[in-house]
Amino acid sequence: MEKKNEMESNTELSVDVHYKYEELCSRPYITPNSQISENLLQLRHSFGYDSGLRGNLQLLDDRTLIFIAGNLLVLLDLSTKKQRYLRSSGGGGIGSITVHLTKKYFAVAEKGNRPNIIIYEYPSLRPYRILRDGTEKAYSSVDFNKDGSLLASVGNSPDYMLTVWDWRQEQVTLRAKAISQEVFKVRFSPHNPELLTSSGFGHIKFWEMANTWTGLKLLGYIGRFGATDPTDIEGFMELPGGKVVSGSSWGNLLLWEHSTIRMEIGRTNGQRCHKGTSHPFFLEEGQMMTFGSDGMIRVWDIDSIDFATGGSKYELDPMNEKLVGRNVCICSMVRSSQPDSTMWFAQDSSGAIWKVDLSFTHTSLDPERLFSFHAGAIQGLDVSKTSHLMATTATDRSVKVFDFLSNREVTNLHFSQGGTVINWAPPLVNQTGGLLVAGFEDGVVRLLELYDPQKLNFGSGYIHKGGAKLRLKQAFRPHNGPVTAIEYKHDGVILATGSLDATVFFFSVGGTYNPIGFIHVPGPVRALEWSSFPGSEDKLLIMCQNGHVIEVQIVDLQAHCLADTFLLCRLPSRSFRFRSIKSRIKREEEITRLQALEKSKEKEEEAEKLSPIHIPDPPSPLFLGFYSQPDHFWLSMGGFDSGYLYHCKFSKNQDEDPNQRQDEPFHYLLVHSADEDPILSITFSSDRQLMFCGMHSGAIRVYPLQPDDHSLTSMQAYWTFNLHDNQYGHLQHIRCSHDNKFVLTAGADGNIFSFSMVPPEELEQDQMMAMIPSPRVGLGDEPMAQDIEDQTVCSIEMAKQKLEKDHQYREAQVKITAKQKKLAELQQKFKQLLKHNLSLPEHVRLNALELQIDKCFSDEAEKVKVQKVKEVKKQMNWDEERCNIGLSKLQDYFRGTIGVDVVSVVAIQTNHRVSTYRVLAVIESSAQQESSPSMPHSDTTAAPAHKKSRPQPVEVSSSTSEDEGMVLRSRAMKQIDQQAERFRKAAEKADRHRAAIEKRKKEWAQLYVEKPEDDCEDPKDVQAIEEAKKNIGDLKLRSDKNFTVPKHLRMNTETTMAKLKSLEEKIHGRQTKMNERIMALRDAKVCLVSQLLVQAEQLQEIQAGLSLSLHRPPPALPTILPEETPEKKVQHSDDALERYRALREQRLTMEQEKQERTTHTFHQLEKEVEVNEVQEEEESSSSALSTSSEEVKGGEELEEEIRGEEEVIRLYEQDCLLEQMEDSICQFDAGLRLLHHEKMNLDWELKLAELHQLKLYRELLLHKEFKQREESLQDKLNKCMKEEASITCQLEECDENLKLRQAEVAKLQDKEKAVTAAFQALVGEENKFEKFLTKVFKMKIKCVKKEENRNEEEEYSDEDSVDDDDDYDGDYDSVSDEEGAAVDYNVCPVGCEPGLFQDTVQLRERRLDLEELLLEKRKSVEALKRESGFLVKKQQLLKSNRKAAEDDMDLIHREKQLKMNELDVAVPLRLSQIEFVADGSVPSDLTPALVLDKKELRRLQDRIKQFEVEKNQQKDLYSQARQHHLKLLHDRKDKNAKIEELEKQCNQLMMAKYGRMVDLEVLVTMTGSKTVEELKQKKLLKEAEYVKEMKQWDIKLDEAHEALMELTRCNTERLFKMTSLLNQKKELEHQLNRRQRIMVRQFQDSRRCTNQEDVQRLQDVVNTQSQEIESLRTEISFLSCKGVHVLPPGPPRLPQATQLPRCPSKALSPGVKNMTC
Repeated sequence: MEKKNEMESNTELSVDVHYKYEELCSRPYITPNSQISENLLQLRHSFGYDSGLRGNLQLLDDRTLIFIAGNLLVLLDLSTKKQRYLRSSGGGGIGSITVHLTKKYFAVAEKGNRPNIIIYEYPSLRPYRILRDGTEKAYSSVDFNKDGSLLASVGNSPDYMLTVWDWRQEQVTLRAKAISQEVFKVRFSPHNPELLTSSGFGHIKFWEMANTWTGLKLLGYIGRFGATDPTDIEGFMELPGGKVVSGSSWGNLLLWEHSTIRMEIGRTNGQRCHKGTSHPFFLEEGQMMTFGSDGMIRVWDIDSIDFATGGSKYELDPMNEKLVGRNVCICSMVRSSQPDSTMWFAQDSSGAIWKVDLSFTHTSLDPERLFSFHAGAIQGLDVSKTSHLMATTATDRSVKVFDFLSNREVTNLHFSQGGTVINWAPPLVNQTGGLLVAGFEDGVVRLLELYDPQKLNFGSGYIHKGGAKLRLKQAFRPHNGPVTAIEYKHDGVILATGSLDATVFFFSVGGTYNPIGFIHVPGPVRALEWSSFPGSEDKLLIMCQNGHVIEVQIVDLQAHCLADTFLLCRLPSRSFRFRSIKSRIKREEEITRLQALEKSKEKEEEAEKLSPIHIPDPPSPLFLGFYSQPDHFWLSMGGFDSGYLYHCKFSKNQDEDPNQRQDEPFHYLLVHSADEDPILSITFSSDRQLMFCGMHSGAIRVYPLQPDDHSLTSMQAYWTFNLHDNQYGHLQHIRCSHDNKFVLTAGADGNIFSFSMVPPEELEQDQMMAMIPSPRVGLGDEPMAQDIEDQTVCSIEMAKQKLEKDHQYREAQVKITAKQKKLAELQQKFKQLLKHNLSLPEHVRLNALELQIDKCFSDEAEKVKVQKVKEVKKQMNWDEERCNIGLSKLQDYFRGTIGVDVVSVVAIQTNHRVSTYRVLAVIESSAQQESSPSMPHSDTTAAPAHKKSRPQPVEVSSSTSEDEGMVLRSRAMKQIDQQAERFRKAAEKADRHRAAIEKRKKEWAQLYVEKPEDDCEDPKDVQAIEEAKKNIGDLKLRSDKNFTVPKHLRMNTETTMAKLKSLEEKIHGRQTKMNERIMALRDAKVCLVSQLLVQAEQLQEIQAGLSLSLHRPPPALPTILPEETPEKKVQHSDDALERYRALREQRLTMEQEKQERTTHTFHQLEKEVEVNEVQEEEESSSSALSTSSEEVKGGEELEEEIRGEEEVIRLYEQDCLLEQMEDSICQFDAGLRLLHHEKMNLDWELKLAELHQLKLYRELLLHKEFKQREESLQDKLNKCMKEEASITCQLEECDENLKLRQAEVAKLQDKEKAVTAAFQALVGEENKFEKFLTKVFKMKIKCVKKEENRNEEEEYSDEDSVDDDDDYDGDYDSVSDEEGAAVDYNVCPVGCEPGLFQDTVQLRERRLDLEELLLEKRKSVEALKRESGFLVKKQQLLKSNRKAAEDDMDLIHREKQLKMNELDVAVPLRLSQIEFVADGSVPSDLTPALVLDKKELRRLQDRIKQFEVEKNQQKDLYSQARQHHLKLLHDRKDKNAKIEELEKQCNQLMMAKYGRMVDLEVLVTMTGSKTVEELKQKKLLKEAEYVKEMKQWDIKLDEAHEALMELTRCNTERLFKMTSLLNQKKELEHQLNRRQRIMVRQFQDSRRCTNQEDVQRLQDVVNTQSQEIESLRTEISFLSCKGVHVLPPGPPRLPQATQLPRCPSKALSPGVKNMTC
């Protein structure tokens, strides 16, 4: 959203500045240097009206209407009906128009690329202002504000830009994107100039011109539908208060407030404001008018709408209403410009303009239709070949004829379906030129005759300048789809029609059009053209929409017709299927362009950019085609292949399948600027020098041609002009008049234009009215042709096939009848042969096998029969299943709800009978809901399982050393564990004692609570009194007006329904039990009848051996009547069904009503079935008797001799059987009579129950009347009780907190007193610094800790805040002593103990802290008191509200009781029960009488006696209780004395044991010092750690000892070696000394040197070992001094080495001398 910047030029447009219309209006485009006149075609008249365009009707003055017609703005004079035209400036169409309130200006918002809004001045019609760059493609709505200074416009797709213009200066004031959907309308608020409203597809938006920090902005608020279904909003109206009333797609009105729907408005009784779309359009004097697509205009009271309250829906009846007309759909209305005028002009989207008087008085004029037009796209147009007449048809189901010479509508005719194509018959067919052929959407073709009705009685030379009439001549339906093409053959003999059902039908032309036949084509037919070349054969060119072209040769069509169908077989034809070449054409053009390039590199680069050959899939649609010469034709394609005219011809190879062919044009012509604008229609002038083209964009294009240029080589220059709407006004039809003076066009936008090709001067010289054709001879005497209005009527082909099938059926029936007759004759002859065969003697009679001619025939017949039976069963499976389902549904519907039907059981010997009750089946719901408490139980049981299943953590030691440490715990750790165990046991023991003490306290508290007060009463007595009050109730009668219904006796809908249900269940149970007994009796009768039949047969057998004189008559055998087995009514045999079919066919022949016929048939069938069953039973019994009688006769002949001996036995058996039969019959009758008596009693009881049920039902209705009020009051009462309970809980909680706070305050006061007492005890009584220390103690000074340089130091700071109501004596910051010297109370005086002063200061700090806490607690106590007071007041208010609600509830129940008292209750009484007698007779008025139950009366009388007995019992109980009370008083006195004695003994024992009084409870619950125990545990743990560490050092020391021992052992070994060496040395020395004496003197010197070297080596070894010994000794001494333990004794010293003998040369070293072991 942005605001328009300042103008580059500060100059404002002058008021007198105008534009020139000639420079702005669109003009025809002419190819340069073509020498085509700009006035080639001149617009003459517009016959159409785009009635579906929103807001396409405006009023400039009282006599001028304006509306949009394609690229024209039509100014229509209402009085003269003349038109003036303004062309659009861009040639792209006009989107919207509006008129200034002053009627001096009107705005035309156009379509196209960057369209303009042109403001025209009226009546000069000069362009006044041009508003540019408001949208990209098209405007959808414009509107002036109330003062006319601003103009609002909204664009269409793709930008949907809302712009507010200062139209006089051609400047944009504000601009914003409206929405991303189509916008239908934008309007300024008539009450607030800063508000706008826009609406459209599924939305409404409210706009405000608001000042923001960046300037003036358009702020939009989208309307929120909420719970209402979103709808398209066509219109709205703003109310004075800022609310908006809008229409909806379903007809109701929506009231908007603050961008939300406040309510939906409809008519009373759930009716909608309008049927279809509703549209508010006018508001004045508190009334709002709306119109709808139902043709109604209604007036509503705006105050009722504006101030409506309640729910989301509001119902209101209109104040006035008017019906404009039937089948009228109003989409806009404009008011007459005269002041206070009630005349309005309405735009009817059904194709009309109405004038409506909305004064709503008795003198109001009826709505008048001023103009009528086609509604929707024009589907067909053709012109007369002899006159200036034009016929059109459209989807509005009408055919209109226009006189385009006088610019008037001649006549019209309406049908049941929309028209699709129309053709004016040539003069060869109809010489008068008045025959029209029209095709319609349902496939019907109608022949219409146009004639002048005034010429029926005059000669043909008379020309009447009046109206004309269209008359239906013939109607037939050749197609099953819409008719798309109709063409006459050039000689007028054959008519061809094409349709979307891919068929072409041929008719012979004559007085009556007779069908010849039809052919199938590969696709929907687009157009037809007959070949008209001289000398050529008759051929029909058929163009299909999918690109197929078929040429059919018409030769002797009758020869190709079949007898049973109109399908023409093997008709010579050729086919062509278009294959796209446009991609190849473009590629060749690109290659040609590349070949013209000079540089090869550029050529290679461009060659790489060539696109591949593209074939569209699906194929491009075919729009039109026409012959150029024999076998050659032109095609115009759409879609991808548009932009060219393709010259095609049929290939010679026609053997391929038409659907598989791929034929390419052999030549093409480029149509300039037609890549996106294909040619839809083409027509030629009569001399073929002009070719008129209708374009997809709605433009008309004219090409001048050379004579006989069928190849269109001269099709170069053209003249084009946009007149129809460029978006949807496709120019589908264009025709040239018979005299080449006029061109007529019809588009999909509903507009029809006529153009003149001659100057207006020549037209004025001609006749100014077209000639209406004269009626043909005998037209007036002919009856009206029968029209086809039923869409289900068969087509011609279907009708013929049906007739052929009927004919074949009749022939087959004749043959079947003849064969059946012949078979009947053969059967009769065969029966005669069989009869003759039976009459022959048995020895010459032929058996069945001999009569069989050939067994193969019977076997084959049996197989055929079985096969046919299977086929019939297979065919009848579906019907059988359907009938079974239907039967089950009927049984469920009529008998499914009946549990037991009426079954009557009749006595055998009497007329007594008993019948069951008709009981309905009880439908019980099998679904049982699980109880909700089970769910938590399952959860609670599952939770522990889950916890148990959780794996327990396993502690794993980190090292083996720790495990060993845990195993090898010291005694100290064991002692710690033992002590902890003792401490735990002591704590548990103390806890047990504490729990026992608490339990004992609770028991005492409970006893004290239960202790009755002195004036209390026995709870049992109180409960008995309450129970008596509840049961005794109100002593007033229920009929009393002041009777209050107790709460436990109040009834409501649920309780009454429960009673009613319980009563119904009881009634049903009693009836069911009785029915079971009756059904058991019926079953017993069935068994009895069967038993009696068996006994009758036995009796017949017995009587067969007796003479007739000895026969005793048996009792009458009973039969089962139909009323005893009603279930057999629905069980029919095949014979019964066959009889029903025969009766039904017999009834169908009679002329009676269907209902009576069916009813009589069923009754007659039932009667016949019953009669037949009785007859069958009688026949069976008679046959049994006859058979038995025959057997008896035979037996008498065979057993005459022994009958006398068996007679006695048979008589005895006869008597026994008869007695059994009579006894069983009597027992059955006795049981039936007993059951009948019981049922009579039950009937009486059930009748009483029904009366009670009726009373309960009336009570239920009464409860339902009061249910809503009672529930509302009950909700209110529940709410009050809930709030009261909540407040009570809050109050209790508040009281508890208050008690806690008060207890805390008391504790703090006690602590404060304790601090004061401690100070007094600290100072003492005779301290000389008592006064000073007291002042220090009472000072309001606290010691504050501050942190300076991260070191905490204590300083004293004075606080000046001292309460006025303090108990102490003011401020002690700076005072003077008695001598007048200043005393510093922050410093300890000389002579006072510093400790005492510091203790005093600490006590002061403690006191001040307590005072602060006490102050806070007191504040909280006050706050709690205030809160408690507020809650108490609120509780009282809620109690009063609850009491009021209870009173209201009592009033409702009292009113309900009064209404219930008015209910009539029927009570049957015998005369003996009436004791209300006056003068020995029953009075006529029983109103003061009272009806009582005798049992209840006796109970009350007995109750009086019981009360007397209970009174005496109570007196006895009172005397006993009195005595018991005295006894309890004595017992209490004794108990108190015993308690005092026990207390004294306890105190003595306590003093003896403890020396003072102690609290035993504290003593018992003492568990020792927890701190001491914790320290002991820590000590033990530390000792355990130290012991562990000592063990580690002992291990290290042992290791060092072991190392030392190892070194000592090595040293000892070495010493032993050295000793042995010394011994060896001594021995050697001794030997040497001895040998020296012997050896020669010269060997002494050398030997001495060798010994000295050995000695020196040994001395070095000894020195090294001595050093190692010293180092080991040092280490041993260090290890011995490090621990506290005493070292083990060291190893023994080695004995001192003996002194070795000195060598003669040198002595031993001293280290060797001191070496030890």
